Amino acid sequence: ALLVVLAGWLFRVSDTEWMILLLCIATVIAAELFNTAIENLCDMVEPNYNKKIGFIKDAAAGAVLIVTIAAVIIGLIIFIPKLICLWPC
Repeated sequence: ALLVVLAGWLFRVSDTEWMILLLCIATVIAAELFNTAIENLCDMVEPNYNKKIGFIKDAAAGAVLIVTIAAVIIGLIIFIPKLICLWPC
């Protein structure tokens, strides 16, 4: 997140791009927090290995992965054109 903010500042992204980037950062952090909460709750409910609990944990981790991949793609859409402009065409 810190690198994205630094890159946004260096490349002088627009206000709209800032909003999108900050929303992506917040969404990834929120997904991580939900994943941690779900995993901790599952561990409290069933401290031993349980196949169904394992599936729940995997699904929560998968949701984080999907959100993170989407955030990376959005970041690339915003920053690749700015990186291309660094080299003379």
